[in-house]
Amino acid sequence: MHIAILTFEGFNELDSLIAFGILNRIKKPDWRVSIASPTVRVRSMNGVIIEAQASLAEAAEADAVLVGSGMQTREVVADAALMAQLQLDPARQLVGAQCSGTLVLAKLGLLKEVPACTDLITKPWVEEADVAVLNQPFFARGNVATAGGCLASQYLASWVIARLEGIEAARSAMHYVAPVGEKELYIERMMQNITPFLDECSATA
Repeated sequence: MHIAILTFEGFNELDSLIAFGILNRIKKPDWRVSIASPTVRVRSMNGVIIEAQASLAEAAEADAVLVGSGMQTREVVADAALMAQLQLDPARQLVGAQCSGTLVLAKLGLLKEVPACTDLITKPWVEEADVAVLNQPFFARGNVATAGGCLASQYLASWVIARLEGIEAARSAMHYVAPVGEKELYIERMMQNITPFLDECSATA
């Protein structure tokens, strides 16, 4: 099972790395989580440099792909050659996006008639792409999910785990990362946000 987190120059550390950490709570030999980038190294919005673990071509073949956000997302969607490499297909993979990553999904045509979540700065750009933006942290329809706000990445990661490994695996991952003394509160909030969309998947399966 391969989960790729698309991470571009100027990326938001919270969006890519919180999801990366939570997803890596699944400890199975066939479970791999990768930072996927168009270049060997990418620099974050605050100057942190990380090395890619997978290419965009590998991400296109992953079981799940999350699109992280960053300061240069509008430059990403304006780059036709780069966008052409993002061969994402909800018919065969889970696809999710965080904050301005939602703009990438919109420009790829993956949010047609699907409302989405994003951050407040990106909201008008997503609306310009004819996508309705919801005032909530998480939404999913079928195999496509979006999250709005840096810390909503916990819901996106939990949704992926729940879809691929089951809800108990998602609860366990959240229990590990949640603050001491607040673990049940975090688990309950996570469940409230993702469970309705898991029920929808079961109903349409």
